[in-house]
Amino acid sequence: MTTNSFQIVGFDLDGTLVDSSGDLTAAVNDALASAGRPLLTVAQVRTMVGGGAKHMLAQGLEATGGCTPEEFRPIYKRMLAYYAAHISVHTRPFPGVIAALDQLDARGIKSAVVTNKFESLALTLLADLGLTERFACIIGGDTMGPGLSKPDRAPIDEMIRRCGGGKAAFVGDSIYDIMAAKNAEIPGIAVSFGFLLEPVEEMGADAIIDSFDELLPTLDRLSA
Repeated sequence: MTTNSFQIVGFDLDGTLVDSSGDLTAAVNDALASAGRPLLTVAQVRTMVGGGAKHMLAQGLEATGGCTPEEFRPIYKRMLAYYAAHISVHTRPFPGVIAALDQLDARGIKSAVVTNKFESLALTLLADLGLTERFACIIGGDTMGPGLSKPDRAPIDEMIRRCGGGKAAFVGDSIYDIMAAKNAEIPGIAVSFGFLLEPVEEMGADAIIDSFDELLPTLDRLSA
């Protein structure tokens, strides 16, 4: 590893490392059904992921008729309970994830997760998938406290601190990820296969990858 190389690569979770669209859609639809709302498709829910569970459900309710704050609370609690109990039924790593983590490890580069999913849920999901030990740290949307999830730089800064410092890059699928990287003044790499809220070319990422096979060459190019 040269002095120019990255020492840390952080990853978003949902839509970046794992395809959790099936389980997230099931949880949203269970909540919507309990409120007598029409159900959403996986394609619809995919565009609602990225800002955390509360944001996802709020968008789902808005798309099916709106919701008052008083109505929202019990529906939100139901969705969280359902999701926690069915968190890894359909969720799997995207193709190439394990090989990319192996390649990073072989180079002595630390991998980390920074997600807007609650830390407890992220830990449960990664444990279910047998991936926990692959990461030097796992930071959730509530880890840093209220208002300090992505796109704030705080969780990225904490990732770098927990990994012992060094040159870092961040990989994600949403504007929240790329903005967090920019705010933390590190390169942001967007994946084109994630739960995109807008065209990937419009996120302002430093690089775009279409598969995890492209991650190492992209890091090499960014570190040159």
